[in-house]
Parts: sequence; structure tokens; C-alpha cells
Amino acid sequence: MAQLQNKHILLGITGGIAAYKAPDLVRRLREQGAEVRVVMTDSAKAFVTPLSLQAVSGFTVSDDLLDPTAEAAMGHIELARWADIILVAPATANTIARITHGFADDLLSTLVLASKAPVVIAPAMNQQMWAATSVQENIETLLNRGVQMIGPESGEQACGDVGYGRMSDPTQIVQALIEKQPKTPQTWQGKTFVITAGPTREAIDPVRYISNHSSGKMGYALAEAAAHAGANVILVSGPTQLATPAGVQRIDVETAEQMLNAVQQQLQQCDVFIGCAAVSDYRIAEIASQKIKKEQSDQPPQLKLVQNPDILQQVASSEKPPFTVGFAAETENLKANALRKLERKQLKMIVANDVSQTGLGFNSDSNNAIIFSQDSEQSLPTMSKHDMAIAIIDAIAKRYFDNTNPEIRAN
Repeated sequence: MAQLQNKHILLGITGGIAAYKAPDLVRRLREQGAEVRVVMTDSAKAFVTPLSLQAVSGFTVSDDLLDPTAEAAMGHIELARWADIILVAPATANTIARITHGFADDLLSTLVLASKAPVVIAPAMNQQMWAATSVQENIETLLNRGVQMIGPESGEQACGDVGYGRMSDPTQIVQALIEKQPKTPQTWQGKTFVITAGPTREAIDPVRYISNHSSGKMGYALAEAAAHAGANVILVSGPTQLATPAGVQRIDVETAEQMLNAVQQQLQQCDVFIGCAAVSDYRIAEIASQKIKKEQSDQPPQLKLVQNPDILQQVASSEKPPFTVGFAAETENLKANALRKLERKQLKMIVANDVSQTGLGFNSDSNNAIIFSQDSEQSLPTMSKHDMAIAIIDAIAKRYFDNTNPEIRAN
């Protein structure tokens, strides 16, 4: 299994000769399952081109703090929130000094200040510079603040000197990052999650269908978080463009009825069910066998709808229901609508979010939400869906393993 699977690594490249190793570093990080985005200083571009780094990372390289196009999409604040790890490699003496003293007049130094992600530096400089008192004092300050360091190594340098200051090899950097990752508690070892994700599609004719804006990102993030916590995870997915998380069994479906059938086949072994899919409430009563043509009639076709099965309610009301968690995507009266759904469908928990907020919910990488149960309420501020998934799985664990609650013991 890739040991940096789905980690968001923000790679900062600065102006040292070791920058030529950066494309290889990006490639090796991606081999371990990481998603890598690159930020370059102006001087770094003298040693390696943004185009080569874009080619190996799969993302446009960021280099301008005041880039208006970046602000419209992945600006410096969003990029800072996206990162799980900020890796600066090579980290020159100048960049180390700027980070130490809190400079924020270029994109990389601003991201370091604006992010809660752990910072890892891989120093690279002339051996005499590395030995300088000011550099060593800066390094000591950063280490005391919790910044982690990889290298430098001793050896022959580009200038001909021999000594400490060479950036560690990309394979060493990747291995060191892997070793620095905290071990995930295996809270859910031996338990099985069934999670639904994505939209469903209900055919109108062979080329048209009814669906919705769900991307599946939240459900897939939940599957990944549960798997990392030790659970056996079965992901029942509607049509998406997402890769299956590592260690997760995926069952692809298209319609609501297909999703229900797939879920029912897994219920016997299910300990926790999370209904995160955006299931179509209705389907067409009679699907046209051929494409409906405009010229066949002057009037628009009259589509008769029938109600789809309520997957969440059927799971929660089954003979031996698992711990059942639902989602409520609302545009108004968030709390009232969520609590009504929690009660009506006999759920243990429900995660409610306002999908009318710009930049959150459907198709976004971020979200905020409120987790409701019969006797509690927990607000989750705006965060990445990756982080929200971890928080939701933790919240489920607190109730599922609460031995003082007879309802949970019964499950």
C-alpha cells in the first residue's frame, strides 16, 4: 500500500542548485500516493522550469502571491488550507531565515504562516553557509517551534567544497516523510462500514437522465477515513470521476434501486452504515426505449414520476439495523429539517450542511456542517472534506463505543 496515500503535500522549491532534483522528488511522492502541488520562488525558476513540475505533478505551479487568477480559484489561503504537509526542498539559507522571522512578502513564506499544516524543510546550501552562526541559530529556532528537518547530508558540493549542506536525495526525503507520519489509531479494527456516495442517475431515455450535483467527494473521504481507522469499508458508489480510496472495496451502481440492492446485500456484515449518497427521490415511471425526439410532437413530453425507495430509512428500520448515519443537504431551515429527518428515519446521527453557501458542499473540496443526534449537537467549522471525514468518523466512534448507552450496546 502507498504510504502517503491521499496526503496533500505542498512542495516549496527555492533557489538552490538542488532544485534540479525537484521533479524526481514530486514523482517519488506521487508513487507513494501523495497529491502534490508546487510553489516556486522566483529564484527557483532559474534552476528548474514550472512547466516540468506541472508535467510531473499534474497541477499548475503557483509562484505569485498576488496572482488574480489564483485568488479566484486556489488562492494562498485555500492552498494553505489544502495542505496536509508543507515540504520546502531545497530550503536555502535565505528561505530558512525568512520562515524563521515570519516574512510574508512572497507566496511560499505567506503559505507557511497561513497554514496549520506541519512544516518540513530539507536544507541545501554551501557547507560554509550551513556552518554560519546565523543559519544554525535559525535552524535551532525552527526546530524549537516544531518545524521538522530532513538532512542535510555531507559530501561533495556543486561548488567543489566538501562538507554538510547537500540536500538529501529524493528517496531519502520521501522515506523520512513516511517515518514522520503519525500512526493512525485502529479504532475500528474488526468493524465493517457500508458507505454510499455520489449521485444516482434515473434514465429518461437511452441518452438522458435525472441526477444531481453530487461529486461523491464527501463519501469517498469518509470511506478513506474509516479505512485508515482500521475498518473494513464497502463503498457503494453512484457515477463519479473519483479514484477508489486505498483498502476500500467499491461497488458501482447507477440508479437508486441498484444502490438499495447493493446495500441490502452487505447489511448482514455491516456494523456502521453511512448514507452519504445524494439519491434521486424520484424516477421515471416508464423509460422511453428510444431517444425522445422534439419533432415527434409540438408539446414537451409529459414525464410521470414515481418515488424511489428510501435507502436510509430501510436500513435504519431493518430487523437488526447497523449504527445508521444520514446526511441532510439543505438550503434553508438547516437544524429543523435535519432534526425532522433524524427522527422520521430513526437515525443514530445526521450530518447537516447548507449547500446554498458558495464554495461549500456539492463539487467543493471544503464543507462545514453540524452533527446531530437525539441528545447532542456538534458544529464543524469550514474545513477540507478530508478533515471533516476524520471528524465525523471520530464522532461516530464516541457514540458507537459508549457502553453507557444501551441503544448502542444493542447494536
